[in-house]
Amino acid sequence: MDEKIVKWLFDILLAGTEIQDFLEQYKIESAIDYSQNLILKKAIERNLEIIGEAVNRIVRRDNTFLDTLPESRSIIGLRNIIIHAYDGISDEMIWSVVIQHLPVLMKQVDQILEN
Repeated sequence: MDEKIVKWLFDILLAGTEIQDFLEQYKIESAIDYSQNLILKKAIERNLEIIGEAVNRIVRRDNTFLDTLPESRSIIGLRNIIIHAYDGISDEMIWSVVIQHLPVLMKQVDQILEN
């Protein structure tokens, strides 16, 4: 596998792990807890931007990753919303992504790197 793609995959894992560590460290267990911590929200949004940019770079370099990571377009779309349409972000949307979709992405990336 291309060295740059491997690096970007590790960037995804690092950013995802940071998000999970933040939630654990600050004992965030609900969307309400999340919405009440401005610094945490900004840190998580930044890591989601990194994940989205890494996925964007991966699929631009090798478009077969659109199939390998089925949610690629949604991940890139979230990155674009966070960066360009920041006023359209809801805490509930970010919370849902972090709780429901991030763990799936982390497992997919782990599997890709194992192969």
